[in-house]
Amino acid sequence: MKLAMFDDHRIGLVDSVTATIRDVTDAVPGAGDPDPLGAGWWVRLCRDFPALRSRLAEAGRAAAPRPLGAVKLRAPALNPGKIIACASNYAAHVAEMREVVAPRQTAGAGAWLLDFDVFLKAPSSISGPDDEVLLPRATLQAGREIHHESELSLVIGRGGSDIAEQDALEHVFGYLIGLDITVRGQGDRSRRKSHDTFTPLGPWITTSEEVADPQLLDIELRVGEEVRQRVNTTDMITPVSRIVAYASSIMTLQPGDIIMTGAPPGVGPIRPGDTIDVAISGLGEMTLPVRATG
Repeated sequence: MKLAMFDDHRIGLVDSVTATIRDVTDAVPGAGDPDPLGAGWWVRLCRDFPALRSRLAEAGRAAAPRPLGAVKLRAPALNPGKIIACASNYAAHVAEMREVVAPRQTAGAGAWLLDFDVFLKAPSSISGPDDEVLLPRATLQAGREIHHESELSLVIGRGGSDIAEQDALEHVFGYLIGLDITVRGQGDRSRRKSHDTFTPLGPWITTSEEVADPQLLDIELRVGEEVRQRVNTTDMITPVSRIVAYASSIMTLQPGDIIMTGAPPGVGPIRPGDTIDVAISGLGEMTLPVRATG
């Protein structure tokens, strides 16, 4: 099942083959609240999806299809309690950071920055698949590079703490595309990655039963016509199940929390006027224009 948020926080079932969406908002208790701060219904959907699946499917069969191009897709997440992101989870990315990016942008940074770990991003940095990526003009004028990082991302369904690795995927509601936009240079990692629009998510959530193995997905990102990132998730140092288990050993995972699994190699600068195209096999694709603020 592919669940999208669209227009005024409506919930839709997406048919990616026919490029249509069917409004199933009325099948989700409390859904459709136009105030995004009233997002408790979204968290409950993430938690209760197994019990709601048949109701959503029935509502989808009864609803008239609409072209995806006729609606505005929004980020398929509302005010998650936290965004957990992974650092240094592809060996080739660690190498490029050490050999190429760090000497140019992070001279003097501690070696620990290239070790696998998790950190937090601000939920207010989330934007949707039909939104622009906004680069802070002052940051650009200061000569700081701002990079793209395409990442397999996931939404927690059933929360918990100290989750066993062998049980971890049972706690995943679904998967989606995420971008971890990053200001390079020294300074707190969370701050450099938490500007508004620095976490584009979408285009929808593909629920976990449709993803047979999250370690067998192709990721590709292009800036204009240039392929920057192309990798399979089998190359992760720390697989999804271990990420979920590790994160839950540090902080309790709650329904609706977002986890981003780390950047593949090929990161690079984005500039005003660029267009980012990113796709993950089975999860969809997004096209994001880039411009400067102000």
